[in-house]
Amino acid sequence: MLTETILTHPPRILSEEQRSFYFAKGYLLVEKLIDDDLLDRLRAVTTEFVDRGRLATTTDKAFDIAPGHGPKHPRLRRLNTPDQQHPIYWEFATGVIADVAADLVGPNVAFHHSKLNFKWNDGADGVGWHQDIPFYPHSNYSPLTIGTYLTDTDMAHGPVAVIAESHEGPLYDHYDREGSWAGCLSEVDVGGLKLSKAEKLTGPAGSITVHNCRTIHGSPPSEVDKGRPLLLNAYTSADAVAYSELDPPARSTHGGAIVRGTRPAQAHVDPRPCAMPPDWSGENTSIYANQSGEHKRARRDG
Repeated sequence: MLTETILTHPPRILSEEQRSFYFAKGYLLVEKLIDDDLLDRLRAVTTEFVDRGRLATTTDKAFDIAPGHGPKHPRLRRLNTPDQQHPIYWEFATGVIADVAADLVGPNVAFHHSKLNFKWNDGADGVGWHQDIPFYPHSNYSPLTIGTYLTDTDMAHGPVAVIAESHEGPLYDHYDREGSWAGCLSEVDVGGLKLSKAEKLTGPAGSITVHNCRTIHGSPPSEVDKGRPLLLNAYTSADAVAYSELDPPARSTHGGAIVRGTRPAQAHVDPRPCAMPPDWSGENTSIYANQSGEHKRARRDG
């Protein structure tokens, strides 16, 4: 659905000013959108998963763990597919933030995936500059990700950082010089970015961040020895069709579920091309491991 068509539908949550800002800048920050009672429920369940993850010894379908992780020194980088691991996460994914998604992609919304990222101040918890759409190309560029800060997040916590207006720029290659998937921009490409337009999206607990799938984003390392939790939920317009059946490992059993509106009869195809994703069937499962080179990366197909 085209932007001008989306804007003909009255907003459910956002103001017209906020919607216009998102389409112009490629991102949005809304402070304290989520009420305290719901946040308390999310935090309580998240603490349970962190405690459960203390016993994890390897990265698996549930947990992405960093080197040095252990029971007394938990370093969970990510809880994968939280939406299918506990009902509260799916309740949240289909609640108010699904209305936010509808305000930005149109009235027909499909859920794509969720993940819960942590930062632990171990010196290796930064996320390099990247775009999301190379991970899961679709027939149009409606996909967006909504992040929810479960705790207060300032500069010391390594907040989401975005480069304003980069969604209107080029799509970058996320493979390295050898043609292997890196999951981030090269140093050369980063050197050419307008980093003066980088915005650090800080906010109190309950704030949400939104970024378009073409928007260049990342996050600096944390300076606080606590597992800053950021709950991420990705959505698409229901008229967006995935390029490939090879979806990222974060895709859950809820992937493709219509959470607002109905499934359209026709797909919307944006003429701007996008490279095919890597083969996700091997070890190519973690953006952290991809960016740090912890394991052998998948090669470019073709």
